[in-house]
Amino acid sequence: MRRLGELEAAIMAVLWGAAEAVTVRGVLEALEREPEPAYTTVMTVLDNLHRKDIVTRMRVGRAWAYRPALAREDFDAEAMASVLESSADRGATLLRFIGKISPEELAQLKALMDEAEGRPS
Repeated sequence: MRRLGELEAAIMAVLWGAAEAVTVRGVLEALEREPEPAYTTVMTVLDNLHRKDIVTRMRVGRAWAYRPALAREDFDAEAMASVLESSADRGATLLRFIGKISPEELAQLKALMDEAEGRPS
């Protein structure tokens, strides 16, 4: 799974924040970008995201309405796993990742690992 481009990420943020499926027009109205992208640009990006199975879509009248195929956390976890899978040295990659997170995040990671292994934190 590859990382999202800037506009893809902005569009996905709109979809992840929505309570229900969103049309191209709805995404365009919710995007906070200057300059505002063209309707056809947003439509093309959503179509590409659908083709990559990142979003699902359904007909609403004559328009398509889109929703994320995965929750944001699941998408992020798959992206992180993909990075590890492509690494020549998973241990070194993990070590460098740990060096980039805050002490609070490291403590949270340790607690989550303990919880996953059934140990008290």
